Amino acid sequence: MADRETARERILEAACDLIAAEGIDDVRIARVAMRARASTALVHHYFSTREELLEQAILHSFETVGEERFAETGGEAPTATAALAEAIEECLPRPGHLERDWVLWVELWLRAAREPGLRPLAATLYARYHEWLEEVLRRGIDAGEFTAPDDVPALTDRTMALLDGLGLRALLRDPTMDIDAARAQVADFLAPQLGIDPKELATSVTKM
Repeated sequence: MADRETARERILEAACDLIAAEGIDDVRIARVAMRARASTALVHHYFSTREELLEQAILHSFETVGEERFAETGGEAPTATAALAEAIEECLPRPGHLERDWVLWVELWLRAAREPGLRPLAATLYARYHEWLEEVLRRGIDAGEFTAPDDVPALTDRTMALLDGLGLRALLRDPTMDIDAARAQVADFLAPQLGIDPKELATSVTKM
């Protein structure tokens, strides 16, 4: 069972890498198989069609970010403020794996805009994203570390919108909006509403 699961994840990671590097429209099962060091028959064993593989690859990318990184945020950060700073960091396209995941998100946005059949997937992923981020906020409120805003779900939505918009500019290498600037703007928006110092959210987790 473990070997089969490892092979499936290896195929999904290979598909994610190719989507991010070349765009979703150019990804072919044969190339995914080659990158994953697998046969095309094995790829078809797990995924009936190319479309199923691509959809599952995007879902895999998001679940890796959400279930692993956000779970670690909640479990290891010493305070709710530190957990929120880490969550902000993980929602921006830092170079490396997060940048790759952002490119996959952009591919999903583009495809869902053109293909209504993909919109439920995009909505599902945003619902999970919202749930994770709202949980981080509520953890601080319940602990008495954050001042409770009037509408936590609405604040979560606005924070997500800000992360998406500023993160996209950073991804596109906008000279006026790099990762540090995006993080600072999110901190300046969010911190006053939670009764904390923006500086506590604006510092990169990797520099702490």
